[in-house]
Amino acid sequence: MTKNLRLIFLWLLLLPGISQAQGVTNHKQPTLEQIFEYKETFRYEVKYGFFKLGWVEVEMLPDTMYLGKLHKHMVTRMLSNPRIPFVGDEADHFHSLFYINKDGLPESSLFWKDNLDENKPKEIIYAFDRDSMKVNYVEKDGTVGSMELTDPATAGNVVFYFTRLFAGSGRPSSMRVYVNEKMGYLNFESPTKPEKREYAAFDEPVESYLMNGTTHNIEGPFGFSGEFRSWFLRDDIRVPLEARVKVFWGNVIVRIIEYKREKL
Repeated sequence: MTKNLRLIFLWLLLLPGISQAQGVTNHKQPTLEQIFEYKETFRYEVKYGFFKLGWVEVEMLPDTMYLGKLHKHMVTRMLSNPRIPFVGDEADHFHSLFYINKDGLPESSLFWKDNLDENKPKEIIYAFDRDSMKVNYVEKDGTVGSMELTDPATAGNVVFYFTRLFAGSGRPSSMRVYVNEKMGYLNFESPTKPEKREYAAFDEPVESYLMNGTTHNIEGPFGFSGEFRSWFLRDDIRVPLEARVKVFWGNVIVRIIEYKREKL
């Protein structure tokens, strides 16, 4: 159960999803520059059926220098619900250093996972070497390897920002992602028609954009079918609201319960 819970949390890094690997062309869609005009903090609840599996927190840390270049620093904190039998206290932090490329898309330079409950810092590492065009990785079982790098590409939680650029665009989109020692793809489409939904983070129902997607060459826990759905707030920066991952018996659901932002 603990292993599958960790896999679910890893999957949530890939959702609400991945976005189009092309430049930002629709003036109605937000840009990363516009998104980063705000300091945002997010808290999500993760449920499977009647079980509350845990919580996910997302925020941006101060910019940092890496390999002589200024990078954005994103952290995703995942905490399990200790009341769930056979789960215990799970605490994992996922970090990404990335920059905005010339087409306005985020590109990963470094991704790592800190397994805090087992005192295993940098248990997983994915480093993007654009001199040799390789992705070098260390997995949690100690496996060390490398893969060919094709840009634009990310690993882990940077996809949280990719999707926001295209929510409600009405275009079929796809993006490659490096995870679990493989390069895979997420394909999705987000209709332009909004729908009303209710969330604990907001006092009233809000208008949102739905995304429907599938995966290619990416595996998940509990018989993950490769299908997912996600929703984004219909506002100027497309706040991620919810994601649903289809498994054997239902859906793993992550929903926003707290959201704060302030203009920088």
